Amino acid sequence: MSKKRVNFYPGLPPRLRPFTELDIVCGVDEAGRGPLAGPVFAAAVILDPKRPIEGLRDSKKLSEARRDELAPQIREHALAWAIAEASCEEIDTLNILHATMLAMRRAVEALSLLPTFALIDGNRCPPMAIRAHAVVEGDDKCHAISAASILAKTARDAELVRLHALYPDYCFNQHKGYGTALHLERLRLHGPSPAHRRSFAPVRNLLQVDLFAAPEELVVA
Repeated sequence: MSKKRVNFYPGLPPRLRPFTELDIVCGVDEAGRGPLAGPVFAAAVILDPKRPIEGLRDSKKLSEARRDELAPQIREHALAWAIAEASCEEIDTLNILHATMLAMRRAVEALSLLPTFALIDGNRCPPMAIRAHAVVEGDDKCHAISAASILAKTARDAELVRLHALYPDYCFNQHKGYGTALHLERLRLHGPSPAHRRSFAPVRNLLQVDLFAAPEELVVA
């Protein structure tokens, strides 16, 4: 009995697909646009139709444990995959949107197999040498984007655990750099670390307060 053909694009009907069966399609997604600290990550994945992976979906809808289960399967079964990042310095210089586009382009360019078409999660595409198409909520419409979402998220989480070892006062391992109450409390208590994004408002505002604060010896009781 022949195996059931897997629909790699459950939310993208054939009439809406901007590519053909002759194209080598990669999915691209990012992780970490919103946090106050750490790089923004992106991943690109070319899935193997002969080795489908069960359970691919938007990484935000999966538990951390399930993401950690799927990530090695993606790396093992995909035809090609790559993870890239844009640093805090690049985020502060370019802004988060352009830094994200840069990380996405780096991920696609790092693939060991050259794709002919890229499906990008979101509403815009980074400038690239290959054709690309943006898919809003693509991480639940295309399995390759779902896979990229999972790889980008697990890679960024691992980086924030590494940063926690360097700067334990901020509890990066708990909030992964997002602006939670705990993170904001530690940020106010300790000031920004080298891992923080200076251009993001909560960090920038603290730096401005420090810049204009009166020296302690000039404060009059």
